Amino acid sequence: MDLMIPARENAISPLVESVMAAAREMQGTTDKELEIETSLREALANAVKHGCCADPAKSVRCSVAFEESGSVLIVVSDPGNGFDPGLVPDPTSGEHLFDNHGRGIFLINKMMDEVKFEKNGAEIHMKKY
Repeated sequence: MDLMIPARENAISPLVESVMAAAREMQGTTDKELEIETSLREALANAVKHGCCADPAKSVRCSVAFEESGSVLIVVSDPGNGFDPGLVPDPTSGEHLFDNHGRGIFLINKMMDEVKFEKNGAEIHMKKY
């Protein structure tokens, strides 16, 4: 699957629903749906909010590959300048425990089996086995 959405929050759910409908048709993904859906939503929200500054004139690309083994590869990219994932504060540390944001990258890293950032952080590759 190769999908594009405008950088609007209300465009996220329809894309996620399309990907999850396809995932449900693939054997071996049933027990992974929560992790896949949550990680995809977080990656798309970050791309819309940070990569595109919520500018609907910009677009977010999402590519999904379902493998026969049941693993799923998701790539989300945006036209932004990227970021350094090493500089994202740890939401489990004392000073950030009660922040009302900043948990997306943490959740993605916990839920997916492989996470890589490319293009200076403007593209995330997430894989679930």
